[in-house]
Amino acid sequence: MKKIAIGCDHGGVDLKNKIIKHFKKQFSFIDCGTNGYDSCDYPDFAFKVGEKVSSKEADFGILICKSGIGMSIAANKVKGVRCALLDNVKNATLSHMHNNANVIALGSNDVSIRKAYQIIKAYDDATFETRHQKRIDKITQYENK
Repeated sequence: MKKIAIGCDHGGVDLKNKIIKHFKKQFSFIDCGTNGYDSCDYPDFAFKVGEKVSSKEADFGILICKSGIGMSIAANKVKGVRCALLDNVKNATLSHMHNNANVIALGSNDVSIRKAYQIIKAYDDATFETRHQKRIDKITQYENK
């Protein structure tokens, strides 16, 4: 069973909890918070999820805030993370196939619960095409400078 690190800020709590409940038979989740509705800082949770993925404690990560933008920016600061902000199934598939994204970010204001489920399934069903590895290697080389 794949292990997924999942995190959100106060704007993503409901969607995060519904994702965990919906996929509990398919994935094992590491819940990196938050679990309340009080205002909090999204980078804290993006970094936690990113570190779980980067250290290989999790197979991939899911981040949620109202737009997904802040989460994706913060997660991409964690070495080894390739986070894609997703709002449709096609890009979910391509982010995995072409970019080998290992974290996905969702905007709770922009995707319905049903769409979020479809995006996660499409991402998980896709397989990285190794012909794109040279591009990933260039990103990694730049990151390591």
